[in-house]
Amino acid sequence: VQLQASGGGLVQPGGSLRLSCEASGFTLNDLPIGWFRQVPGKEREWIGCISSSEGSIYYSDSVKGRFTISRDSAKNTLYLQMVNLKAEDTAAYYCAADFLVIPNHCATQSYEYDVWGRGTQVTVSS
Repeated sequence: VQLQASGGGLVQPGGSLRLSCEASGFTLNDLPIGWFRQVPGKEREWIGCISSSEGSIYYSDSVKGRFTISRDSAKNTLYLQMVNLKAEDTAAYYCAADFLVIPNHCATQSYEYDVWGRGTQVTVSS
């Protein structure tokens, strides 16, 4: 079971990026997947997640309305579309899978996730 996040980079304030989280060794739809971000010296911050088969999606208040989670089952890949990016969105972004499946539920705490992908850096700067 592996996850790999990609798509990060340098973007100007107000710009957009789309991150990908590719799964291998399991079917993405079978497990809840969370997106997190982390700035050096700070705790990992939950920003959103998608439940398993139902695909219910939840966002933190800090990104709601600007970030969108979507899933491509054929590619076994999860996406995080980010628009209107701000300097405070600068962080390493991670996706993670939770082995605990509850209908229409996905966890918001990092310790609840079991498998983590390598992060991808997003830098928002002019």
